[in-house]
Amino acid sequence: MKKITILLVLLITSGLSAQNMETYIYSIKGQDTLRLDVFTPKNIKKSDSLPVLLWMHGGGFSGSHRAFPNDQNLVKYAANEQNYIGVSISYRLLRKNTATGFGCDCTKDDKMETFKQAAIDYLDAAKFLVDRAKTLQIDPTKIIAGGSSAGAEGILNAVFMKDYFVTDKDAYNNVKFAGLFSCAGAVVDARYITAENTIPAVLYHGTDDKLVPYGTASHHFCDPKRDGYFVLDGSKIISEKLQEFETSYYFNSVKGGGHEVARIPIEEMDKIFNFFERTVINDEVVQTKIIKTAE
Repeated sequence: MKKITILLVLLITSGLSAQNMETYIYSIKGQDTLRLDVFTPKNIKKSDSLPVLLWMHGGGFSGSHRAFPNDQNLVKYAANEQNYIGVSISYRLLRKNTATGFGCDCTKDDKMETFKQAAIDYLDAAKFLVDRAKTLQIDPTKIIAGGSSAGAEGILNAVFMKDYFVTDKDAYNNVKFAGLFSCAGAVVDARYITAENTIPAVLYHGTDDKLVPYGTASHHFCDPKRDGYFVLDGSKIISEKLQEFETSYYFNSVKGGGHEVARIPIEEMDKIFNFFERTVINDEVVQTKIIKTAE
């Protein structure tokens, strides 16, 4: 299996030079200049209007970057192999160089503010693309929101909790998401997932994740007496909501898996994009749960 995985990665990365890439500033907030990299298929036609994978990297809201190899290879693959526009974004790392980090010493209020601002940064990146849809040759009705770990938390809150976090809702009237791809993510409150805002979802999560809960539990599994006690709803709860509202999902539950499941499953990209082809492009309803055992 490891040899097959390595071969797949080599095959994918060997063709990454086939895209064109442009970097744009999508927002300036205080001392943070936020950029995004747009990867376009080499053979795109002038008449094309393509679906988008809009990706938000992980790193605990304190580290990593949009050009980290795994994240960049994913959006390059989307452009090169799937004829998508692949976009990887930077966002404000509000827990970087803080005394309390993002664990159990970080207060609930600080965690909530971090989630809120990450969701807003993500919405601003999406708005930037939608406002330039014609120039960038994107289909604004076919944007897949994607992220891993902290990035997955950011995109899930942007998709499902926009009405909670955003005061100027008119600013994002034209921002719609057609699907989502979350690796080890959670939402602040799954009660905000409704029949009106559900979209087809790919979810990866380990049942024993000790940082981002698989079900309903405290972030980082902090004790209720700690400042950082903050309950989140993970992929299991999200999938149950999608099941309830008869919305498509592809849930990869890794029994005994920890937070390493946040790793981008590059070896399964064909299955993931096939799911989006069926549900987002062709409007099928597909509900699949895959149970794996951690190696």
